Amino acid sequence: MAKTIIATDKAPKAIGTYSQAVKVDNTVYLSGQIPLVPSSMELISEDFSAQVRQVFDNLTAVCEASGGSLNDIVKLNIFLLDLSHFATVNEIMAEYFQQPYPARAAIGVAALPKAAQVEMDGILVTE
Repeated sequence: MAKTIIATDKAPKAIGTYSQAVKVDNTVYLSGQIPLVPSSMELISEDFSAQVRQVFDNLTAVCEASGGSLNDIVKLNIFLLDLSHFATVNEIMAEYFQQPYPARAAIGVAALPKAAQVEMDGILVTE
């Protein structure tokens, strides 16, 4: 089993005892991304849509650093402070992904790091 730690400066640095992603053979386990701007490590804004786009941009950077893309994600987990924003997530997700879409879960949570409104993690398979 070949295990590789994935890291890129195009996504926020890990703010704890974890890696941005870990690749085992051709499977990549993506750590949760919140809407931090990589250069400042601050939330992009309080606007929910902007936060979702930043999370997808961060995930894109980590996917690319692992040799894949968002469309290689096979399972996506979305953590939301407010599940009423789910339709907005769907609209924005359609801008970033092509069909067939990944398996997905949306989970309502009480709080997220740095007071973010959304966090996502996932699993992708590269060639």
